[in-house]
Amino acid sequence: MSNKLRISLIAVAVMMSSSAMSALPQGYPADYQKIVDAATKEGKVVVYSTTDTKAAGPLIQGFEATYPGIKVEYNDMNSTELYNRYISEQAAGGTSGDVVWSSSMDTALKLATDYAQEYKSPEQGQLPKWAVWKDKAYGTTYEPVVFIYNKRLIPAGDVPDSHAALAKLISSQTEKFNKKVTTYDIEKSGLGFMLSVQDFKADPNYFKTLADVAKGGLAVQSSTGTMMERVSSGENLIGFNILGSYAEARAKTDPSLGISYPKDYTLVLSRVSFISQESKNSNAAKLWLDYVLSEKGQSILANQADIPSIRNDIEGKNDIDGMTKMLGKALKPIPVDETLLEYLQQKKRLDYIKEWRTAAKK
Repeated sequence: MSNKLRISLIAVAVMMSSSAMSALPQGYPADYQKIVDAATKEGKVVVYSTTDTKAAGPLIQGFEATYPGIKVEYNDMNSTELYNRYISEQAAGGTSGDVVWSSSMDTALKLATDYAQEYKSPEQGQLPKWAVWKDKAYGTTYEPVVFIYNKRLIPAGDVPDSHAALAKLISSQTEKFNKKVTTYDIEKSGLGFMLSVQDFKADPNYFKTLADVAKGGLAVQSSTGTMMERVSSGENLIGFNILGSYAEARAKTDPSLGISYPKDYTLVLSRVSFISQESKNSNAAKLWLDYVLSEKGQSILANQADIPSIRNDIEGKNDIDGMTKMLGKALKPIPVDETLLEYLQQKKRLDYIKEWRTAAKK
């Protein structure tokens, strides 16, 4: 090989190396490139998620464009299915998800307690302190929990703007709202159970409020999509404890669906994510988690998937800063910490469900 050719090849190699390094996000450690290289050799990341595949689509596309050698194997499940599948796979010692990403914050943290790998993301400094648990579990979104209603069938003056107003509206018109009020079935939906417990913690009169809301009879469901469909069609008139991100996305193309943000308190959910200790593709999992938390990933979530960002530096109004300007002190973020686990203790959970059933007449 001639000296001239050798020098040219070295120059190309240096350029390629520099290009790869320059692709790293600003502020990331220099040795992060080792993670990128190892992840590229792994070739894929397996994600177990409760986020709809359609909503996650732009994020997946963005990740695969950023890391073209890594494919995302995305598994969309409801929260209970995800929990049970992951637990059974871990017990069997077989292949499972590299990353868990769940809207059921309590069951996700319970899984993280036993199965999460410790990993300090370079994006951690951009997150609220309440959103990070022991460098293992991370809150990734900032999603207000809302009421939805049928705009054709609920007069504008009747639209409730608080939990007390919701209870008053329904209890005063029980015939109109008979079997027309929808919410989660807390026995079948992990997310529904968690949100109900958080309501109980936020409202000292929760079970009385629930009893008034249930006076016309509840139509419980296990998915947000089903509840939105039924409210939009008029089969149900109103729904509560609905993820605002999904409601806002649907309302853009559905003129029948109205959204109300309660002013007494608005729970804020943050989808919890962690990397499995036994991850087969742990480097790719790190890239995925960092990408989801990054400015680029969060911008995709906020502006393409209509899922509000956990950061406050995202362009547009769909981040913490924008939500705070809109709802202020009414916002009650649910922290990613051990308080989530309290009502997962078997006796406490069963006692809670029993009391809920009594109030909801279920």
